[in-house]
Amino acid sequence: MIHSTRRIGITILALVATPSSARIAPPVQAPPIQAPAIRAAPVQDGVAITLRPAIDRPGTEFEGWGTALAWFANVTGGYPDATRERLADLFYGKQGLGWTIARYNIGGGNAATTLPYLRTGAAVPGFWRQPAAAVASDWWRPEDPAMWDWSADANQRWWLDAIKHRVAAPIFEAFSNSPPAFMTVSGRVSGAVKGTDDNLRPGQERPFATYLARVVGELERRHQIRFRTLSPVNEPNTDYWFAANTQEGAHWSPARQATMIDATAAALDAAGLDTAIAAPDETNAHLFVADWAAYPPATRARIGQLNVHSYGTVHQTAVRDIARAANIRLWMSEDDTPLDKDPESFVDMASGLAFGEHVVQDLKRLEPAAWVFWQAVENFSGKDGKPGSNWGLVKMDLNAAPAAPHPIQITPKYWVMASFSRYLRPGYRLVPVDDADTIGASSPDGRTLILVHVNGGSIARRLTIALPNAQVRDVVVTDATHHAASVGGSGAATIARPRSVTTILLDVK
Repeated sequence: MIHSTRRIGITILALVATPSSARIAPPVQAPPIQAPAIRAAPVQDGVAITLRPAIDRPGTEFEGWGTALAWFANVTGGYPDATRERLADLFYGKQGLGWTIARYNIGGGNAATTLPYLRTGAAVPGFWRQPAAAVASDWWRPEDPAMWDWSADANQRWWLDAIKHRVAAPIFEAFSNSPPAFMTVSGRVSGAVKGTDDNLRPGQERPFATYLARVVGELERRHQIRFRTLSPVNEPNTDYWFAANTQEGAHWSPARQATMIDATAAALDAAGLDTAIAAPDETNAHLFVADWAAYPPATRARIGQLNVHSYGTVHQTAVRDIARAANIRLWMSEDDTPLDKDPESFVDMASGLAFGEHVVQDLKRLEPAAWVFWQAVENFSGKDGKPGSNWGLVKMDLNAAPAAPHPIQITPKYWVMASFSRYLRPGYRLVPVDDADTIGASSPDGRTLILVHVNGGSIARRLTIALPNAQVRDVVVTDATHHAASVGGSGAATIARPRSVTTILLDVK
């Protein structure tokens, strides 16, 4: 949308001395904006930065925010109603984060004779049932109803229904971390003996693809939902996954990835499903580029969505270019970024600011259609003399008995996420902003523009916004004393407080 080239300098004051309550405000709609060039100069109350959002160059249409349900859903879906409903409201409710996306983990499942060794929540049940008389590893017959167990994974499946009831148009994606144990070389869903070896037995691509497609179709029917995409491999070209590991995973060479993608496309077609394939769900951008380069053209043509994680950010713009050239939707499909070695804390902003800065850079460099968190709930980790870490948005004791009390600890990272997800809504278009710490997005009608600015430093920033015909509607602050709190905004300057996230909502005429 092209606006007049006349520019009016607008500045907003977001500096408030009194702490706010932690109330959750309803999601607010945001408009398109243009990218600002950074002009930094010392001023009396901080550093001056002029933001120039390029509202005449709207980019990717954003689909939303969400989380992978593994592994926390495998635990919390079995909690008492009041607790699990509260959690679902926190993430998917209109007064919560307003998420619209969920990635459902199709478990591989270890053999019943394998002693438990996976970490809390990571033993996601498979949907297969092994007959008592079955021996060796070639017993499975997918056409035999007796070999399927559709009562499995009840806890994670509870979340499918909870999300469906809260979100008007949810986007569900199914993904796999490992084939079932009986299809693997090691006999375990955690990987081959060596992390650089493929763990799917040769020739098992078609049976595994049949397994995945059948689960997708059956869950769609039983829960009255639609899986728009299916991701058959996860962080495949890495050395993370080995038999002694404590979570599901499997190494896939690029050639085996391609074979599995081809087999999955055939299985979905045979099942009459319109589910598209998402791939390669690689752990970082530079491995994504290597995977894609190795796929034959026919394999690339079978992919309906490109997924990349952002645990490494080298070559993110190369991934963006691949998506553009292939005209395929791109998701940032998994990340969580606590500050390294930052001790577990429910008040300190260090990990929240690192997380917010990471989100800004992902949106600016990848320009994805969605940003999906790893797992929203993590186990308490700072105990028994250990400093712990700040993974997750909410912390709970996931080792407690299902019927026990389950206190919910909301972290500063939750409020940082709220600063993004409540305002950058589905249908908004990302807008270039030439400040390294600011992202912008415009509403579908172009009348609302949001800017989210992360100031991780110790010096305040006076933000001047150069926009034509724009007026500040509100300013929302997250810092040590404000939890995604509206502080109003109609003054001449927006002061981005030290160690804060500032969301600016503007009306564009």
